[in-house]
Amino acid sequence: MLQVLTGTLAQWVIPAFLGLALIYAFIKRVDVFDTFVSGAQEGFATSVKLIPFLVGMLVAIGILRASGALDLFISFLTPVLALFNIPGEVVPLAIMRPLSGSAALGITAEILQSKGPDSLLGRMASTMQGSTDTTFFVLTVYFGAVGIRRTRHALAVGLIADMAGFLAAITVCNFIFR
Repeated sequence: MLQVLTGTLAQWVIPAFLGLALIYAFIKRVDVFDTFVSGAQEGFATSVKLIPFLVGMLVAIGILRASGALDLFISFLTPVLALFNIPGEVVPLAIMRPLSGSAALGITAEILQSKGPDSLLGRMASTMQGSTDTTFFVLTVYFGAVGIRRTRHALAVGLIADMAGFLAAITVCNFIFR
């Protein structure tokens, strides 16, 4: 019963929200189409501003992977990781996730394909993918798009949150699935 209720609710939440927004706009006499077009123009302009930041980030990630620096770094960490029951296969995901969502998704897909989605590594990778964010991407792209130059503590807080997500994913998956 609860599953049917939540399934039905999930299907209707967004259409209901959109309907309520349209009713509210009608009551306030807002020209919805013109407002939508204006927002789309701003979104396009923002997208064009983001292109240099995206290209820079993608080039840096490509250099890191192609140079073999990432693999070398992981080989140095493997003995230490073994002490804490952290599989070396998830370290590239832990490193790439704060940098690039697409690179991290590629690593996750690679783990899922080689190890299987129901394996411990597959579950860890999936949990890490869902419980962390692309910190450097967010700071570079979004902060750059709106002209924020002094990020203050945003980088430190984002990386601490990512580390907490990685460690929680490893701990929870080891506890539940091992």
